[in-house]
Amino acid sequence: MPRSYATAGLQSGATDQTLVRDLQRDLRALGYLREGIDGAFGAGTGLAVRRLQFDLLNNAGASTRDDGAAPVAITGYNQGRVTVETGVVDAGLAACIDDMLADAALPKLPSAADAVAANSAARAAVAAIANAPAPAPFLLAIFRQESGGRHYVEPSSHDADSFIMLGLDANPASLSHVTSRGYGIGQYTLFHHPPRADEVQDFMTDAVRNVQKAFGELRGKFDNAVISPVAGAGADDRAVEHPLLNSLRLCRYGASDARYMRDCQACAAQVAKRDLTPTTPVYDGAATTYGTAPHYSPTTYAGVPDRADFQCDWPYAVRRYNGGGADSYNYQARVLLNLLNSGG
Repeated sequence: MPRSYATAGLQSGATDQTLVRDLQRDLRALGYLREGIDGAFGAGTGLAVRRLQFDLLNNAGASTRDDGAAPVAITGYNQGRVTVETGVVDAGLAACIDDMLADAALPKLPSAADAVAANSAARAAVAAIANAPAPAPFLLAIFRQESGGRHYVEPSSHDADSFIMLGLDANPASLSHVTSRGYGIGQYTLFHHPPRADEVQDFMTDAVRNVQKAFGELRGKFDNAVISPVAGAGADDRAVEHPLLNSLRLCRYGASDARYMRDCQACAAQVAKRDLTPTTPVYDGAATTYGTAPHYSPTTYAGVPDRADFQCDWPYAVRRYNGGGADSYNYQARVLLNLLNSGG
């Protein structure tokens, strides 16, 4: 069935809110719009249109990392109807969208009938997991940074969005080229698009599974990306700040102590605090500063718990959860502030 906006030529500044909402809903279902079904065709919607156009021209289903191929090639839906990125939704692009939505082989992103209840259940699942492989307080602090602690967008009176929270990382040289997408409360990341049906069922539809995968992901970073025998694969900040410590520190408390991997907010309150400015090196002797992060505006962070003063290595694992480079140091500072201010 032709889309309602097929002949409207929607573009930035379009005033027909009903048609724009229809377009936004479709872009959310297909994984191109970060969030918002509000009828306003602004910069975010325009970028989503360009990203879809880019994929119709270039995305043959390959992974940008090593997590396998997508179930379909987005280029297969083009059929010569899109020839250039314009940010304008013409009849050809609308027909591509229609074909993509009609194809059961192309999984769509899930939405929630009751996003508030689903989000509450997901957060409760974090605290309820027994014998977790990583400390729940650090995960909750990560979730606040990644998704505001939400698995689904919560709709409002002016915004009908209730799709899964979506994070998009793009090639800095071409913002139209999305290199990975994070989904839901823990922003579990895929490097292919669209997702496979089993992935949608596993950690997108099921918020608890998403949380469990986030626990596993953080523990994997702790085990393999803080100290590594491979040059450059470990955490540079940890290597500089604890050069004589050759074994990982799970917790200051023993496993039989009730505070074991649970009392992290209290530890964050007890350690020394640092003020980080855009000119602060990310660690002593580093040429990179907090202000050189490509995806963070230069910011001053006041009263950040000093990662080096913790008697565990989870602050370093938190940074590696986000990858490397100046972005990850900004991310680490924000998560540590979230932990400090969590109250639990």
